[in-house]
Amino acid sequence: MSKKILVAYFSASGTTARVAEEIASAIGADLYEICPEIPYTAADLNWMDKKSRSSVEMKDPSSRPAIAAPVQDMAQYDTVFIGFPVWWYVEPRIVDTFLGSYDFSGKTLIPFATSGGSGIEQAQRSLQSHCPAASWAKGRLLNRSGAAAWAKSLL
Repeated sequence: MSKKILVAYFSASGTTARVAEEIASAIGADLYEICPEIPYTAADLNWMDKKSRSSVEMKDPSSRPAIAAPVQDMAQYDTVFIGFPVWWYVEPRIVDTFLGSYDFSGKTLIPFATSGGSGIEQAQRSLQSHCPAASWAKGRLLNRSGAAAWAKSLL
């Protein structure tokens, strides 16, 4: 039986989406976009505004923005790549919503991120704390090229 792979991602500006699409195409994985039930506006994403939606969410570790639609039949996937932009050194809270929505016990989770300047290390620790029953592979920051080769090297 061949392993089923999902590339799940949240992308605010399209950068993470491009990386996720490259990975899914390279390894023949299904693609799932983590879409917020209430889409983010440019004002929501203004990190310089302490009252913007993203700033308020990131200040509250228990914030769990709603996701528009669930993954169909998550149980079929053995491996899940999880992509996101780094916000305030960690994953956006909507990624935490995603992680809390499914039982990842026995699955391999592989994080990847895009960032203007932060690394993925703090996000990796945060993700693992939300899903300790999963088997975690070391994540990678993928800002430009190399996503396809990196993903293939893990399988």
